[in-house]
Amino acid sequence: MNTPGEDDGIERLRTTSMFTNSQRQQERTGRYGTSRLQYLQELVNQFQNASENETKEKILANLANFAYDPYNYNFLRQLNVLELFLDCITEPNEKLIEFGVGGICNCCVDPANASIITGAGGIPLIIQCLSSPVRNTVNYALGALYYVCNDSNKEEVLKPEVVDVIKRYAAAEEVSVSFSNLAKAFLDKHLSGNY
Repeated sequence: MNTPGEDDGIERLRTTSMFTNSQRQQERTGRYGTSRLQYLQELVNQFQNASENETKEKILANLANFAYDPYNYNFLRQLNVLELFLDCITEPNEKLIEFGVGGICNCCVDPANASIITGAGGIPLIIQCLSSPVRNTVNYALGALYYVCNDSNKEEVLKPEVVDVIKRYAAAEEVSVSFSNLAKAFLDKHLSGNY
C-alpha cells in the first residue's frame, strides 16, 4: 500500500506501469468483459451478503487493493466504498479494521476522497487505529493521517495526545522502522519539523 515520502522515481514508475487507464482497462477486459464499475459493484454486493468473517476479509482486502489505483477513485465514490472502509474500522474484527484503514490509506492521497473520509467522521476512527495491536493497521493509520491532515482539520488531527503518540512512534526505530519513518514524515509535514 502506498506510503508518503517515497522516491519520486518510484512514483513515476508506478504511474506508468501499475495504474490503469481507460485504454488499458479495455485491453484487459475485451469487448465483452466486465467493466471495472460492474466488477467493484459485485465485490460490494458480495461483501454485504457475506456471513463469514473470512469471506468479508478477503473481499475487503481486494477492495482496499483497488483503492490504490486513481482509475478506480470515481467508482469507489459512486459505490460508497470509502464509507464501507470507515464502517469496517468500527468492527471488532482486527482484519476488517486493518483492511478498512488500508483502503483509506490507499485512496486518501486524492483530495476528493480525503474530503469524503473526513466529512464522514473518519479522523477519529483513523486516530483510534494508532493504538491497534496490528502493525499494518498502525502503518496505514499513520499514512492516512499524513494525507488527510490539512488546514481545515489540523486542530482535530493535531491534538496533543495524538501528536504525543506519533512522536513516540517517530522515536521507536528499534521497534519498527516503518512506524518511525511514517511518523517522522507526518511530523515533518504537519509540524514543520518542530517536534
